[in-house]
Amino acid sequence: MERVLGTPALFATAYGNVGSSIYYALGLTAVYALGLTPLVFVVAGIVFAATAATYAEGTARFPEAGGSASFARHAFDELISFSAAWAQMLVYVVTVAVSAFFVPHYLSVFWEPLNTNPWDVAGGAVVIVLLVGLNMIGVQEAAKLSISLAVVDFATQVLLVILGFALVFNPGILVENVHWGVAPTWSSLAVSVPVAMLAYTGVETVSNLAEEARDPVRTVPSAYKLVAGAVFAIYFTLPLVALSALPVERIEGELTTRLALPPEDDGFANDPILGLVENLGLEGWVLSTTQVYVGILAATILFIATNAGVIGASRITYSMATYRQLPEVFRRLHPRFKTPWLALILFAGIAPILIILPGDVNFVGTLYSLGATFSFTVAHASLVRLRMLDRSSAEAPLYRARPNLRYRGVDWPLFAFLGALATGASFAVLVVQNPTTRWVGLGWLAFGLVGYAVYRRRVVHTTLRETVKAPPAFGAALALEYRRILVPIMAGHPSDEALDLACSLAAESGARIVALHVLEVPLDMALDAELPALEAQAHRELDEAVAIGDSYDVRVVARLVRARSAGQAILEEAGRRGTEIIVLGSPRRRLTGGGAAVFGRTVDYVLKHAPCRVMVAASRGREAA
Repeated sequence: MERVLGTPALFATAYGNVGSSIYYALGLTAVYALGLTPLVFVVAGIVFAATAATYAEGTARFPEAGGSASFARHAFDELISFSAAWAQMLVYVVTVAVSAFFVPHYLSVFWEPLNTNPWDVAGGAVVIVLLVGLNMIGVQEAAKLSISLAVVDFATQVLLVILGFALVFNPGILVENVHWGVAPTWSSLAVSVPVAMLAYTGVETVSNLAEEARDPVRTVPSAYKLVAGAVFAIYFTLPLVALSALPVERIEGELTTRLALPPEDDGFANDPILGLVENLGLEGWVLSTTQVYVGILAATILFIATNAGVIGASRITYSMATYRQLPEVFRRLHPRFKTPWLALILFAGIAPILIILPGDVNFVGTLYSLGATFSFTVAHASLVRLRMLDRSSAEAPLYRARPNLRYRGVDWPLFAFLGALATGASFAVLVVQNPTTRWVGLGWLAFGLVGYAVYRRRVVHTTLRETVKAPPAFGAALALEYRRILVPIMAGHPSDEALDLACSLAAESGARIVALHVLEVPLDMALDAELPALEAQAHRELDEAVAIGDSYDVRVVARLVRARSAGQAILEEAGRRGTEIIVLGSPRRRLTGGGAAVFGRTVDYVLKHAPCRVMVAASRGREAA
């Protein structure tokens, strides 16, 4: 990923994952919603807007990978955090499965059997095995390519909407599609709302990229708003076109739409966007060219989305093992490739293949929705709890989503209450109405909780609720290899020496360096006050830090935070990131008879209170009295 991500890069990267879901969510939702599919997507979009607001505030507070699991850790305890993380694991596993499963469907423009069993299952398994192998070796995703494809994808979807409204959109047909209580039945309609949340596969992406954002308090909320707006716009318009082109009709005595039928019944449930293209009224070479273009683009976007799921599964596994929620074996890196090979094989390889083996796309969709609605509900509840804790906190968070209701000293997040009610109810509907999904999904959660309890009690020897972190390295050979290094960039301090030292440490081990600039805001000013001159200077210094890293061929992630105290902000950032060593620059000072400190106030504070090792690079050329 880019070393400094702003709002456009965060949006494009996230849309590449979230926007990919249109290629399967449209068909899977139509199976249950039929003519009400456009309305169901609007309802799901409102729920997603509330969820995006929750994730925007939570991620701005805690710019670290983990999403709902991270929010729950800070709001409740480790047990709730594990429950959310384990549900997220299910979401990532299913994301890998469903994205890979639909890749061959869109490649069927070249060979038609890829659209049916068993060829689609075999093709999906090949995609998963290939990506797991590439990630084990450590081949990195090209960020610029992913962002470019996301832009092309969005532009293509907009073009399809424009063509659809010009060629086939018909309000009369949309009205005739609706048969209340019959097609769909009320029970199917209830299930269709959580299934429609497939449209938001990858909502955790921005949260997982927060560590790459220079100023997450500003860029993360903006990125979530853009993603929510763009996705909602597509899902509000494209289903209207699709249900106009492929209306509800009586097929073999049953009211249905070909969007909901499998290919053996002349339907397009496996490739709904290709079905839309075929029924736009295009002819000849224009039709064939458009089909090939959409097929290749969809397969490529789904391939990248599968890879994002593979990476996400390995990241959440590594994070859970770091917090002693999973055995340490899942944290171990391959001795040669330095990648979490066991987590990749088990959770990104074997588990997704087992899910797609039956070839039942409806089961895959409802299983994703079960895990996602549980995880979203925990995220909403965590934000409500964090708002309650704010009442006793000295400082308010720098970013708060809206709307809120002030009552008894608490700014209650109305969007989080709405989101929790909607996602909680959706979870309950799936549990009640889908027996297979119920037993598999709840079995997954129960298996995880039992394993967690046994591991924490018998191996870690601690309670289920206590937060305990694993040691930073495994074995004597890795004892001095620092993989997470924090370098504070402070005005008046020789930060170049600190960066040179940190880059020397990182060059051999492949560590990542976070260059942190703390903008100290005076007490008589608000924390979010406009300070353009200081911000511009901070960005220049951070750019210099990234350039120094480039000269060593070391990855430097630049971060800018605001705080009252630089020392406290440095320690909070170190704790959030699991930093293994802090490298500080400081001018050398003369000792005085009164026993004055050798280093400055901030450095002394960090040395005294740091939760990890601290190394000071003292400048010989600059002495202070």
